Amino acid sequence: MTKALDELLDLLDLEQIEQDYFRGQSRSAVVPRVFGGQVAAQALVAAGRTVPEDCVAHSLHAYFLRMGDPGAPIVYTVDRIRDGRSFTTRRVVAVQHGQPIFHLSASFQTYEEGLEHQADMPPAPDPETLPTAAEMLPRHLPPEVAQRLLDARGAVDLRYAETPPWGTVGQPREPRSQVWFRTNGKLADDPLLHVCLATYVSDMTLLDSVLLAHGRGGWAVGDVVGASLDHAMWFHRPFRADEWLLYDQESPSAAGGRGLGQARIYTQDGRLAITVIQEGVVRVPR
Repeated sequence: MTKALDELLDLLDLEQIEQDYFRGQSRSAVVPRVFGGQVAAQALVAAGRTVPEDCVAHSLHAYFLRMGDPGAPIVYTVDRIRDGRSFTTRRVVAVQHGQPIFHLSASFQTYEEGLEHQADMPPAPDPETLPTAAEMLPRHLPPEVAQRLLDARGAVDLRYAETPPWGTVGQPREPRSQVWFRTNGKLADDPLLHVCLATYVSDMTLLDSVLLAHGRGGWAVGDVVGASLDHAMWFHRPFRADEWLLYDQESPSAAGGRGLGQARIYTQDGRLAITVIQEGVVRVPR
């Protein structure tokens, strides 16, 4: 396990300060605010610690309300909305400096058999043949920017199937992108942990496809400004976040200063594990 992954797992190991109250720490991201994926993952950890062990997360719906302060702790309050025989629902509010910065609703389910089908996994290159982030980023970004991205993503081995938006500035492309990812180290056999790690990574690249449609490089190069507005995930089948997952992403629309990203996450053997949808502010600086 790498030091960066060990630090991330420490971030996700929330301190319980009272029943249904948890406290988490933060670290700086690529931009001077708390990374949205961190808040979403921590909120899901808080929710998951209040449900029975045989319940696994099957969906989450979240809103990013205010920018988080990376220098201050975040308090997560869990509201036990419903405890049913099959489904358990939790609502979590993340608070900093007396104000809510994030809101999440999550639903958990006990295992049951049912009808099954899925969308086929699209063609994708073998992740082992793709350049690592340490190999790709310095090719396209100034050294200090590349290093900042590498530091922020050090817990994850994330590999682009094609050149990312900051490598093709000024060249509009089809609004689709693929990345393979897995954690930089093995994880414990805890389903909630794997779901939370996938939630963390899901906020890293989903809006890249919006940028590709307009030839914009994004937050790394500063030709757009933006932030996540909302985030939804559906967890269909078991998976491990320490094994290769294909994040197949596209953007069906951008309008009104907002861009929409939608994606499917597949295991390497072709099982559809997760569906993700996110809208974010995407503005061109004046």
